[in-house]
Amino acid sequence: MAKILIADDDPDLVGMIDDCLSAELHTIDTVLSGKEAQDRLKLYKYDLVILDWQFPDANGPDILQTYRNHGGDTPILMLTGKSTTADKEHGLDSGADDYLTKPFDSRELKARVRALLRRSVGAASNLIKIRNLVLDPTAHTVTRNGEIVDLLPREFALLEFMMRHPNQTFSNEALLDRVWATESDSSHDAVRTCVQRLRKKIDVEGERSIISTKHRVGYILEP
Repeated sequence: MAKILIADDDPDLVGMIDDCLSAELHTIDTVLSGKEAQDRLKLYKYDLVILDWQFPDANGPDILQTYRNHGGDTPILMLTGKSTTADKEHGLDSGADDYLTKPFDSRELKARVRALLRRSVGAASNLIKIRNLVLDPTAHTVTRNGEIVDLLPREFALLEFMMRHPNQTFSNEALLDRVWATESDSSHDAVRTCVQRLRKKIDVEGERSIISTKHRVGYILEP
């Protein structure tokens, strides 16, 4: 599961992509203008950005190049109706990681998203293994000592994020930004409650919790 920004001025297309990737249990933010896309990229960290080539108020490659010039390293999948080799070259030279020509099949979109997310974590295998836990982001399963752990979607997303970032401390605010939708009305209490539920499901009785609390700082997953 990943937090993904979809930026396109076609609301129908945005809705289709949102439905398609939400079905894969990703957390989705959507914007319909180039200015909104620029603002989101300045303020928030995403695991993947799906960016249109042309907005009425901005040019996608220009947005992308500015983002890269300021150190942005999130994978970018560019969408466009342009299909010439020169156009593809321009988009990739602007900093795009991949290029998808409209119209496209939802299965191809999902395959490209999966490939970019795998590439971004540098993993040849999808499986994430820490202690007695094995998380499979493709099958959306978690096992503990070989037994399936039944997690709610938000619990799964939180666990996957923390397993991808071991030994890093995240505040409630940081976890809201990375795991919950940006426009969600969830609070710090939602994070605390989710962590508590997760611990009950994945911890082994009598052993130290895999997710530790740093008082007044946040949470850390310690392998």
